[in-house]
Amino acid sequence: MLERIREGSQGPWAMGVLVLVVLSFIFAGVGSYINSSAPAAAANVNGEEIGLDELERAYQNERSRMESQFGEAFATLASDTAYLQNLRQGILDRLISEKLLDQAAQELGLRVSDEQIKSAIVAMQEFHVDGQFDNDRYLAVLRQAGFQTNNFRDYMRVDMVRRQLSQSLMGTEFALTSEAKTAHLMQQQTRDIRYVNVPAAKFLEQVNITDDEISTYYQSNISQFDTEQKVSLSYVELVLEDLLPGIEVNEDELAEYYQQNLVDYRTDEERQAAHILFESAEQDETIATKAEEILAKIQAGEDFAELAKTFSSDTFSAENGGDLGWFGKGIMDPVFEDAAFSLASKGDVSSVVKSEFGYHIIKLTDVKPEQVNAFENVKEEITTKVKAFKAEERFYEISQRVAEVAFEVPDNLNEVADIAGKAISTTALFSRANAPVAVSNPNVLASAFSFELIEDAVNSEVLELGSNHFMVVRVAEHEPERTKVIEEVKEQVQQTLSAQAAQQAARDWALEVKTALADSEDVNAKLLTLELSWAEKQEVTRNDAALSQTIVDALFKLSAADTSVVDLVTGDISLVQLTQVNSAVEANAQQLTSLQNRLASSKSQILYGAVIESLKAQADIEIYQ
Repeated sequence: MLERIREGSQGPWAMGVLVLVVLSFIFAGVGSYINSSAPAAAANVNGEEIGLDELERAYQNERSRMESQFGEAFATLASDTAYLQNLRQGILDRLISEKLLDQAAQELGLRVSDEQIKSAIVAMQEFHVDGQFDNDRYLAVLRQAGFQTNNFRDYMRVDMVRRQLSQSLMGTEFALTSEAKTAHLMQQQTRDIRYVNVPAAKFLEQVNITDDEISTYYQSNISQFDTEQKVSLSYVELVLEDLLPGIEVNEDELAEYYQQNLVDYRTDEERQAAHILFESAEQDETIATKAEEILAKIQAGEDFAELAKTFSSDTFSAENGGDLGWFGKGIMDPVFEDAAFSLASKGDVSSVVKSEFGYHIIKLTDVKPEQVNAFENVKEEITTKVKAFKAEERFYEISQRVAEVAFEVPDNLNEVADIAGKAISTTALFSRANAPVAVSNPNVLASAFSFELIEDAVNSEVLELGSNHFMVVRVAEHEPERTKVIEEVKEQVQQTLSAQAAQQAARDWALEVKTALADSEDVNAKLLTLELSWAEKQEVTRNDAALSQTIVDALFKLSAADTSVVDLVTGDISLVQLTQVNSAVEANAQQLTSLQNRLASSKSQILYGAVIESLKAQADIEIYQ
């Protein structure tokens, strides 16, 4: 059969079919690539393109920054494709603004010289070592950031020109001392108030909501009654700790680990010594002779500690008779260390030793010999470590096998559960916003609400939730988004309309009281009909936490003895009356300077934003979808 196939593939008919296939690729396949009109840019600004690669690089940089700053919170946001789309759009808007600034700077003839760029790079702390510019570090940092030196200089040139323009714009704004004085007096001003809160609930009995009103509200606000997509997840979860109880170790394994890691259970020899230092960086026969004279005195029986106090250049140790405390190998100057560790017994004194610090006479005052912690003393600790190592190996084997089975048998989790040795758990239905704690990890939620798991009804891949912690999930039940029918929400709509009608009735009542106050009428009797009375508060500030912010905002918009009707966030109404304006104490010089700076900065930001908007309005901008 294979022979006949081979013969057929070499016949004229087969060759003809092959030619047709090749021609179809030439005219259809290749042609579609050649004639493709898909833009390689994200946007075009006055004829200059912003490349897709530039947008992607800026997007990835911003993602990395936000991941570093916000961690798990950003991971949750990043699982929402709509959020990421808005983030990308915001970055593109920023790139467009920067391109417009670059074009404006070029049109104005702004330039930055090579010398200015060099000075700026040399001054950057990122390239400094010990306070000085280091060329090796400069090159290493550039490589890490994906820059070549010439590309980085170009980047710096563009950035510096752009900042030159923005700083010149923002530097033109300033605030007068009189402006700062006025702003201070306004900010620090306080007001006295009397107010009465009118509960909307007192008017509920007057409200009557009809079926027609409910139907009209439902149709006008139908998007409010869309449900969120919900899933119920079945999952198998495994953490390293689940495996530890089943891990067994024997004496040979423990002993082998002990021998292989003996350095962790050994304390090196330490010595305590004293010295007399005769300071000298170079060889000096005079100082060496003096050291020999002092050594002779020690050998003659004079007290080492007293001689150290009198003659040692190391004044710190000299106060303690030359004592240097305990030290091990690798701490002291090598020559000094060799001499100290060559002394055989406690009390032995070395000959004169020359180190880079000078001439030493060393006395061994005590020895802590090398100690090895016995196996029996650390057996329990080693058992824990060996069990953990074996559990990690087992965990890795299980995760690899689970990954294979979850893919090979995608329509259930039974085999995954058997391999992991864990039961299958199932959640109740939940939306992305209110996931149960057990499955609230961003990786799990992204997989749970993916098209693949919902539509194809397959197992997820092995989801890493942390170090030695994984989960495999599948959608057990899916409830798609839908719009609730009016019967389901009738009571909810009725409550909403009743609350709105009651608030409007309370507002109308408050407006009647306001009108009466304007006509100088006594309204106390009217207030008593609803069992209400005035409340008073003196010296209310603009950020007074004791009152609703809506009341405070309304209060500082009123002129003397005026009254305002305010909607509260609770659904109630407040009748607010200004009774007195209290002037603030004038600012001192330091306060004025600080306020002037803040005002100038605020004006600069407003101006900068206005310039950008003006450039956008005059520009020819095309954004490619």
